[in-house]
Amino acid sequence: MKKREFKVKLIALIATLLIPLLLVLQAFQAHRYKKLRAEIRSLEDKQVELVEQNKKLISEISVLSSSERIEKIAEDELGMHKAGTNDIVRVEIKGEEKK
Repeated sequence: MKKREFKVKLIALIATLLIPLLLVLQAFQAHRYKKLRAEIRSLEDKQVELVEQNKKLISEISVLSSSERIEKIAEDELGMHKAGTNDIVRVEIKGEEKK
């Protein structure tokens, strides 16, 4: 009977030590989860902000690269004009023939 009592006491002792340890581990995991969740939320907010900023930049690029705007700057600021058919000169360069 002593062996059986010893086993029961050993199991009770292990359970007594293991339960608080598991509770501490659970609290630690809950804290890590909460911290990671906050980080994810922050990164998602940052992603939304960057996507909006990217949309604005793409819109600005399309406005700045419009052919009407470029033509206006060329005419007003650089004194350029559209070439007429008489202004276009075709140049043909003939290279040496390869042997």
